[in-house]
Amino acid sequence: MRQAGILMAITSLPSPWGVGTLGGEARKFLDFLVQAGQSYWQVLPIGPTSFGDSPYQSFSTFAGNPYLIDLDDLCADGLLKPEEYQQKDWGDDPLRVDYGLLYQNRFSVLEKAVQRLRGGRPDELTLFCEREAEWLENYALFMALKGRFNGAPWSRWPDPLRRREPSALAEAARELDEAVWFWKGVQYLFFSQWSRLKQQAKEQGISIIGDLPIYVAEDSADVWAHPEQFQMDGNLHCAAVAGCPPDGFSADGQRWGNPLFDWNRMKADGYQWWIRRISFQFQLYDVVRIDHFRGFESYYAIPADAETAQTGCWMPGPGLDFFYALEGAIGKQPIIAEDLGFLTPSVYKLLDDTGFPGMKVLEFAFDSRDGSGRVYQPHNYPQNCVAYVGTHDNDTALGWLAEADPADTAFAREYLHLDKAEGENWGMMRAIWASTANCAIVQMQDLLGLGSDGRMNIPSTIGNNWRWRARAGFDSPELALRLRRQMELYERLPQGGKGETG
Repeated sequence: MRQAGILMAITSLPSPWGVGTLGGEARKFLDFLVQAGQSYWQVLPIGPTSFGDSPYQSFSTFAGNPYLIDLDDLCADGLLKPEEYQQKDWGDDPLRVDYGLLYQNRFSVLEKAVQRLRGGRPDELTLFCEREAEWLENYALFMALKGRFNGAPWSRWPDPLRRREPSALAEAARELDEAVWFWKGVQYLFFSQWSRLKQQAKEQGISIIGDLPIYVAEDSADVWAHPEQFQMDGNLHCAAVAGCPPDGFSADGQRWGNPLFDWNRMKADGYQWWIRRISFQFQLYDVVRIDHFRGFESYYAIPADAETAQTGCWMPGPGLDFFYALEGAIGKQPIIAEDLGFLTPSVYKLLDDTGFPGMKVLEFAFDSRDGSGRVYQPHNYPQNCVAYVGTHDNDTALGWLAEADPADTAFAREYLHLDKAEGENWGMMRAIWASTANCAIVQMQDLLGLGSDGRMNIPSTIGNNWRWRARAGFDSPELALRLRRQMELYERLPQGGKGETG
């Protein structure tokens, strides 16, 4: 079945209150997807972000991002008053997220909502906390302790708390009871709004593709609560960290700094930590894209004290044994394997053995910095793949055409027969819609014809990423009709008449 979708970060939706949320604009975007004949909305990770604002470095692999809670919906639910949030400073640029202002102003507003929640609907909150206790108890205490220690990572906390001595944890829980309840309440608000949005998507025939980073952040409730699952030394410091080796895009490689999994330990208990993690993702999403899939075949380990990734080495991952255990526990699930980067025959074999669709990125088809372009050219796509013009880590289509090597862009223009009258971005998108790929996903920025100013992330940089936001009215009926016509031409309309306009 041929399908299509749009990659659009929730944070990138318009809103007067500083960042895109799970509220009215998200519901309006679902309407746009239906009118445009789309089947999927692909989002970026929705966990709470830490230093650098990256959704791939989260305080928890289970928790939701407080910034995504819609304030207008809280007001409609009787949990906020308009003057409690409408008079705050949320930034003066509606096209960029100001994470500093969000950090300063969002939580004091959410405190008022949680207070009213606890006072008016305590039974709902209690039931939520009981249902999610397995991860929520650790996360709420973790965040309360971070507040006590002015945001310091858990690795710098007093030793009894670092090592989770029961008496120290019990004392902290008593002393920080109000803060713990605040963080529990925030999660209730998030998941209440997420559930409503997901239900509406289901009713409209839109499936949500979630994004699961393979690694978790060192400064996270996950590592603090379960250090035995990671390669940590006796002092609870990372023995080695994650990243990827030097390549044509980066002479130093990428030092991500995430803790590495202790795969032998995980295998001994049937990968229970991972099974809980992925099972939870399928409560949130209809399809899950697993980032850095090749890390299951082999992973790149960098000495913890190394400043770059140049001195790392490859180590064996769990391989197919992990996916057998996963399927045995939760059944066969719709997973997309992010199989980009340095791949070996054994990685290709693992992908083939799982049956998961991999990813094809059109921009890579013409990039001379590595030798893998041929496999990304549309005439070589298998049906069992998901095709992209670019992902959140790549430049926009027009940005790439403007910034890439002139010989590469000349090749792309010739191969794709790009036409400025049509719009070269549309020509690049048309190539993946016309391909044999079962699914084609385009970035919203490419539909809007944005240049590099619409780029979401430049890997290995911090300070100016994850900030792009769409202008109000971006999801116009005219754009929906133009996109829908492409779906008709390339037979990607949803089956069963979903997405039809009147």
